[in-house]
Amino acid sequence: MISYKDLGLVNSKEIFAKAIKGGYAVPAYNFNNLEQLQAIIQACVATKSPVILQVSKGARDYANINLLRNMARGAGEYARELGYDIPIVLHLDHGDSFETCKDCIDNGFSSVMIDGSHLPYEENVALTKKVVEYAHKHDVTVEGELGVLAGIEDEVSHEKSTYTKPEEVVDFVSRTGVDSLAISIGTSHGANKFVPAQCTLNEEGILIPPPLRFDILEEIEKQLPGFPIVLHGSSSVPREYVEKINKYGGKLKDTIGIPEDQLRRAAKSAVCKINIDSDGRLAMTAMVREVLHTKPAEFDPRKYLGPAREELKKMYMHKNTNVLGSANQA
Repeated sequence: MISYKDLGLVNSKEIFAKAIKGGYAVPAYNFNNLEQLQAIIQACVATKSPVILQVSKGARDYANINLLRNMARGAGEYARELGYDIPIVLHLDHGDSFETCKDCIDNGFSSVMIDGSHLPYEENVALTKKVVEYAHKHDVTVEGELGVLAGIEDEVSHEKSTYTKPEEVVDFVSRTGVDSLAISIGTSHGANKFVPAQCTLNEEGILIPPPLRFDILEEIEKQLPGFPIVLHGSSSVPREYVEKINKYGGKLKDTIGIPEDQLRRAAKSAVCKINIDSDGRLAMTAMVREVLHTKPAEFDPRKYLGPAREELKKMYMHKNTNVLGSANQA
């Protein structure tokens, strides 16, 4: 058993309480490798933002849980070396079983998500409660989920969304004991969120997707006043990255993400954790493709991963400052 406290990490309890009072959301950024982790820590130190380092089941398989744990330990030391001791949470994203969550808790994760949203309601309650009981013995926080997000991201895949039912949230939270709740109000996993045909043109000629269901969010806030709410699938799919990827040989579909002004509005509510993964993948891929296309003789990974890391840092700083509102909150 390895405690996250010995790794210099924190759980989500205090940072969520502070976020709700302060009207901002803590960034939850997924990472799979060194360059992604460097960019996240550099950006969050530069903006003095707390951060949740998210690890999916796919990332565990790709990078190895022991390496990931020690990378998270190193992230805290790296932040202090850069000049600011930011709160860092190591979080399992979309845990699919009790065994997966237990393994992460035993290996130094400070927070886990158990995703039973695809199960019948009572089975979701039972599974989530089992994870919570084990996690709380080790002071690890747990995120549960009600409602289903459409889209594909790693091993998570659903064709259709099912909005969270506000009438279920009090029963679910009270019976499971979860510390935060992921809800479905119109976001979706992956880069392919909305096609242009689903959107409308505004006065500036910009395509706007269907708005998030803030009415559902507001009703959930009434049912669970002051309780931490989480939004998954919140990448904005920046057009410049999609266009650059396709310019240099990619074949991404024409797709629209979640508008950043809607995420900012959500962050001012009880939504205190916003997950962003696809935007990081797009930024990194765009820069790697550009370097390899414009410098075809280049074969040093540092020469194309370095620019990708810098673009990631730039994007994360923007998210912290202008979208999530987490800058200067560490």
